[in-house]
Amino acid sequence: MSHDFRGSYSVLVTPFTPDRKRIDENALRSFLDWQISVGVPGVIMLGTTGEFLTLTDDERHQVVDVTVKHVKKRIPVLVGTMNAYTPNAVRYSKEAEDLGADGLMILPPYYYTPTHEEIFNYYKTICEAIQIPIMIYNNPYTSNVDMPAKLVASLARRLEQIRYIKEASTDVARVRDVIEESEGLIRVFAGERVVDSYLLGAIGYVNPYGNYIPHASSEICNLMEVGRVEDARKVQRLIDKIDHIIAEGHPTYGHQCYSKALAAIAGHPVGDVRPPLTTFSELGSEGIDRVEKIKPLMSQLDSLMVSLAK
Repeated sequence: MSHDFRGSYSVLVTPFTPDRKRIDENALRSFLDWQISVGVPGVIMLGTTGEFLTLTDDERHQVVDVTVKHVKKRIPVLVGTMNAYTPNAVRYSKEAEDLGADGLMILPPYYYTPTHEEIFNYYKTICEAIQIPIMIYNNPYTSNVDMPAKLVASLARRLEQIRYIKEASTDVARVRDVIEESEGLIRVFAGERVVDSYLLGAIGYVNPYGNYIPHASSEICNLMEVGRVEDARKVQRLIDKIDHIIAEGHPTYGHQCYSKALAAIAGHPVGDVRPPLTTFSELGSEGIDRVEKIKPLMSQLDSLMVSLAK
């Protein structure tokens, strides 16, 4: 397998038509062009931010097919293919590979709180069906299971497709633990605390903020790559302020509802979220007030990008 995923990969929203009944293909293509134009090194489709749980199988196929054909290998395309039922995860993974995806991002079986053996068998069955690399996704808050470093290292040693992880537990030290336990087999993408994760050995970032501030949120990784730690922290501080404004609201509509609203403000309307998530319009004055607080921070990030480029 020839691959070298690194840097800030935007985990993208799924654009819907105004009635939210269909995928908006034109908006998706425009959104992808925007990501590429500002220097985003890769994208991840059908992650949590992409509302993968609300899409039909036909819509999943549509999103992956449109994305791969439009990107045309300009940047890597990863696809979320997780499912609580192993045969479905296998089917989604094989379909993504057949459609031309460069890699997969796969959460362990969610809801069931699987044992380590069940997690291994899940990934093993997927790996038997595909050849492209897998980024396993450790997010205890959505999967109901936390994969420790020893388990991650064991998966990498036994399954050659597993070479990356999105580490989204709150334990930032896990970055170093995973690298050391796997003896460097696993390359870590941060799920949060990007600067600190890079200092511990991360080489990438799965980035929800790329949906509305892709230049700034991808530049953090570029700055860390060349050792400009304090400049990266300047960017991170402003993004943290945006995150705190969003997080003050109900957590389930955070990086889906607001990501879509802020993408529209950035000039790329992508529709709203599907139920059961709260739509931006349903937030009323709460959403409007939060967005008004975020707008000047987005402008400050634009100005900061200009100054850091000098």
